[in-house]
Amino acid sequence: MNIAFIGLGNMGSPMAANLLSAGHDVCVFDLVEAAMADLEGQGARRADSAEAACRDAEVVISMLPAGAHVLGLYLGDGALPGLLDALAQKPLVIDASTISPDETRRVGEAAAARGLTYLDAPVSGGIGGAKAGTLTFIVGGREAGFEQARPVLEAMGKNIFHAGEVGAGQVAKICNNMLLGILMSGTAEALALGVKNGLDPAVLSEIMKQSSGGNWALNVYNPWPGVMEGSAASRDYQGGFLTDLMAKDLGLAWELALKTRASVPMGSQARNLFALHSAQGSGQLDFSSIQWLYRA
Repeated sequence: MNIAFIGLGNMGSPMAANLLSAGHDVCVFDLVEAAMADLEGQGARRADSAEAACRDAEVVISMLPAGAHVLGLYLGDGALPGLLDALAQKPLVIDASTISPDETRRVGEAAAARGLTYLDAPVSGGIGGAKAGTLTFIVGGREAGFEQARPVLEAMGKNIFHAGEVGAGQVAKICNNMLLGILMSGTAEALALGVKNGLDPAVLSEIMKQSSGGNWALNVYNPWPGVMEGSAASRDYQGGFLTDLMAKDLGLAWELALKTRASVPMGSQARNLFALHSAQGSGQLDFSSIQWLYRA
């Protein structure tokens, strides 16, 4: 298929690369020149603008940092028109960013008014999953659009879920990342307690992995440096899922809870911890660096 891919960050670049490996014709656009050059070297075409990238596209995929970027891209920012007004060929539009449900519904409503099929499809699995093509896609939108998108998403992911109508993908992703933030901060806290009382972090990790404390953060993404080969913690917390992005997602969970009067005491505590960690200068480190808060 002819696919336009907009947003070539830590996640978007390997996702676009997997589309190329699957045989799709991919035209890319990003504000960072080097990111486009790297994909061009892998066989992608590059464009001078998002509109140019989408000119002949059957599918448009965006992977952007925050809601403001998604709204600016598709709806415009006052000075510039939005991309939705330029999609004369009526391609399928898939936004894989993690933004608020209200923001994604706003884009979805604008797309529907123009006769476009729009899906929100945030992902789980991190940079490792993006590179390996094993991401989980959590999709919101109509069933027909979901089935149309499935073969494209399967080139980038292993698990493809249809959560419901537009916005449902974002709600499910926000709930997942709130739980992940809670698990990571709790795992870091438990490891720090054990080490301060004389335990080897690797031994304690193995004990908890095989016991009732086992969880994804402990089993797959251990936050203590040197315990798990290949983890972000063993690479000085470089790469991976940034602390600033986790803080953003926990903020989205908090906003959603306020709107629906849901009680999220552990989620709000995790939000505060990651916000503090970010404010102390760790925003561009992997989110597992929350371990640092407990190591003093």
